[in-house]
Amino acid sequence: MALVGIVLVSHSGTLADGVRDLLRQVATEEVRVEPAGGLPGGGLGTDAELIAAAIGRAETGAGVLVLADLGSAVLTTRTVIDDLDPGPILVDAPFVEGAVAAAVLASTGADLETVAAAAREARDVPKF
Repeated sequence: MALVGIVLVSHSGTLADGVRDLLRQVATEEVRVEPAGGLPGGGLGTDAELIAAAIGRAETGAGVLVLADLGSAVLTTRTVIDDLDPGPILVDAPFVEGAVAAAVLASTGADLETVAAAAREARDVPKF
């Protein structure tokens, strides 16, 4: 069964890799989680080619959910997904909490819309 893939777009490669590592511990290994963080040279920023490649690696046939950390990551991601058909869903959700919720739901075989809804709902979960 194909599972929804997840792409983590961050200005920091270290942050994207760290969240990916967290998701590997809370969700099944079958969920493809692909980081797209930082610039090719290792600096802070976002890169359209890295994002597009991560989306391609995450796609298994069930769709791809993309989470972004800050403003320009959203803008760069939108530019990338505008050229894709069918396009991934860029979800307005907290980066870490939304990614965890999405990965857990994706691991159950939930469809793309359900996984996206779980990520969005993470915004309303109180921390204390």
